[in-house]
Amino acid sequence: MHLKSLKVFCDVVGRRSFSRAASENGISQSGASQIVNALEEHLGVKLIDRTKRPFVLTPEGEVYYEGCRKLVQRYFALEEEVKTLHEEVAGRVSVASIYSIGLSHMSRFVQRFLQAYPKSNVRLQYHHPGRVYEMVESDLVDLGLVSFPRSSRTIKATVWREEPMVLVCAPTHRLATRDRVSLEDLHGLEIIAFDPDLEIRHEIDRALAARGVEVRVAMEFDNTETIKRAVEIDAGVSLLPAPTVDRELAAGALVARPLVGIDLKRPIGIVQRRGKELGKTASRFMQLLLKYPSSSREIADLDEPESEQAAATERGAADGSFTDELVPTAAAASSSPTDAAARVAS
Repeated sequence: MHLKSLKVFCDVVGRRSFSRAASENGISQSGASQIVNALEEHLGVKLIDRTKRPFVLTPEGEVYYEGCRKLVQRYFALEEEVKTLHEEVAGRVSVASIYSIGLSHMSRFVQRFLQAYPKSNVRLQYHHPGRVYEMVESDLVDLGLVSFPRSSRTIKATVWREEPMVLVCAPTHRLATRDRVSLEDLHGLEIIAFDPDLEIRHEIDRALAARGVEVRVAMEFDNTETIKRAVEIDAGVSLLPAPTVDRELAAGALVARPLVGIDLKRPIGIVQRRGKELGKTASRFMQLLLKYPSSSREIADLDEPESEQAAATERGAADGSFTDELVPTAAAASSSPTDAAARVAS
């Protein structure tokens, strides 16, 4: 069968939609349906059960999809590699990130990457944590950026960095005059909290309970941006990852104070589908992220474009595969109540 047909089939399955797969490949919806029908006739089996809504793969379809997915990925990765031997091509990398990574934060990485590889196309989109995992598993994106990353049968997680949690309040709040605060200082205060279904909320609640600290939840939101707006009007204080409030601190809209007596951090990781072969562009972008784990400030300080020698070095390093699994200490935090109190995610 033609490789194009296999790609259409993989896109139909990955996007769970004939219309979206058709649009992705520049064909009509009926054209995508005809391609899948032709594959089924060629194999003599049903690959997709269309009697269910949404449609599901048959057992034969599951096997065929896994094999086709790897074949298609390998071909396009090989095609990109061969083309780059002749000249730099416009490779593409797609990344899904949780909201709290921050648009301004990631834009520095994108700008730096395009300095080194100006013909590249970087697609960055923001979603809820659960949706990021779904997009990575469905091959809708090359990489995902999540907090409290976890490896699974289908997901490989690579540690990127750990972000310290800080108390955030309005400049007029009484805690703004303190040099530092403890969790006990929050006892009885109104808190702007994350939604109860987010992991970061579970871990913050666990840390407060371990210290016997009781707070009053004034508002609940599912993202840091809305929480920061509520804190700015002094509706309450909050506990947030330090890098997420850089812009507000510089503008004087918020005050952040370090926490004493507890090492409260939020781990951030890069997730990718297990067994997926990244193309050169995606591999290079991942290498850039791993090169600057501490803060985007490091990359912002590099005003001068890379020299040709430095660029060549980075390209060479990026050509390798990334097989680092989530380190045991980070993975253990998800299952250990004691460790998890000092490690948070969103």
